[in-house]
Amino acid sequence: MSNNTENKKSAYSDFDLQYIAGEWQQGQDDSVNTNTNPFTGETLVNIQQATEDQLDEAFKAAQKAQQQWAQTMPAERSGLLYKVVEILDQRQEEIVDWLVKESGSTRVKAMVEFGSARAITVEAATFPNRMHGEIRPSNIPGKENFAYREPIGVIAVISPWNFPLHLTQRSIAPAIALGNAVVLKPASDTPITGGLLLAKIFEEAGLPKGLLNVVVGAGSEIGDAIVTHDIPSFVSFTGSTAVGKHIGELANGGDTIKPVALELGGNNPFVVLADADLDNAVKAAVFGKFLHQGQICIAINRIIVEDAIYDEFVERFVEHVKTIKVGDPNDKDTAVGPIINQDQLDSLKNKIAKAQEEGAKTLLSGEIEGQVVPPHVFTEVTADMDLFRNEIFGPLVGIIRAQDEDEALKLANDTEYGLSSSVFTTDMEKGLRFARGIRAGMTHVNDITVNDESVVPFGGEKNSGIGRFNGEWVLEEMTRLHWVSYQHKPRDYSF
Repeated sequence: MSNNTENKKSAYSDFDLQYIAGEWQQGQDDSVNTNTNPFTGETLVNIQQATEDQLDEAFKAAQKAQQQWAQTMPAERSGLLYKVVEILDQRQEEIVDWLVKESGSTRVKAMVEFGSARAITVEAATFPNRMHGEIRPSNIPGKENFAYREPIGVIAVISPWNFPLHLTQRSIAPAIALGNAVVLKPASDTPITGGLLLAKIFEEAGLPKGLLNVVVGAGSEIGDAIVTHDIPSFVSFTGSTAVGKHIGELANGGDTIKPVALELGGNNPFVVLADADLDNAVKAAVFGKFLHQGQICIAINRIIVEDAIYDEFVERFVEHVKTIKVGDPNDKDTAVGPIINQDQLDSLKNKIAKAQEEGAKTLLSGEIEGQVVPPHVFTEVTADMDLFRNEIFGPLVGIIRAQDEDEALKLANDTEYGLSSSVFTTDMEKGLRFARGIRAGMTHVNDITVNDESVVPFGGEKNSGIGRFNGEWVLEEMTRLHWVSYQHKPRDYSF
């Protein structure tokens, strides 16, 4: 690959091509994906997009490759994943640079994301040896019951732009480790870090051709087709609730019923009770709200503070927010970088205007420069306001007053979403009781809502989705159970 040493590889190139059937090929659609740096506006690459025929080619290649891959020994699949980890480590700087310039990640966020993608790959490498079945007893004389756990087949993956490397890899790595094949459609804003870069890494690791396909295409051309195609047996989607509902309907509204894993939007409460350590709570609130400009499904969306400490918390929170650096994501000290695209920027401008119209009090704001939105902090936010009811996905936050612990819990649960949540208190028993009272897939006591580990069940309830990622939970999602019985001696049938 390079004349350099193994640990100093030449950078990947040719990101203007699709990765289909193990070959890098030109897209055949008339449209072009112009991939730009959200901070500078610089064009990174122009990608000729794929057609539905190319998507079909990808699925057929995946189906053929998967049949052989499913027969490989566990050690071979584990070895490939460990090789991917090795390449990730060797190319860490290159990968982080791409996250900064393509997704607008700050250096801090890019390193967090790299670590998460690496961790799920290490975890996935253990899956081939954890994919076991069972023997169950039978009430029929001479019969044995076997429950075999087998690959589910070809998996369609649709990944988002906010944590593109990790949220794509958390589906790809387990799928391949478990003997499946993948056809991936990355988000249009991050086709490189959300797909093509990973294809390069798996290719370098020696993945057989056809097992991973990355198809960059317009949603109008291939968006529905990747779900409704008759080959994929499972659909993994991370993105908005509106699109997730549509995908769920597509997957189960045609001639076939397909299982889905949907990780969708969140309206995540960050609750501060009266006995909380305020210094810790304030620092956590600022980091958990403004990491990656708040463009994270599990970012803090609402801050709910008990009345007794409300004023002091607000004062400390605003003062701490004033100290964080806003601007160039490539600067290692920057905490808040650019918004991903113009549509998201316009949405945030509308949310700012609506908050002011609805009577929220602006305690902190600033001028929007290019696609960089400085932190906006609002108080006197009530449960009927847009800031309370809807996902923000940006560096805006409302702080809500709760009269007591009971009202704080009621406010935390007053949402159609149920993804992540957190509560701060110095009383462990109270914290655990409060946490278990929140209707969400994940709750963290004395920590931020932004948490993800490769060995825990990640996912939401209500309109935040269905299914779980990570650990044995994603192992169960991406395999199928096959009951096989063996009758050792002839049965006595009644007729």
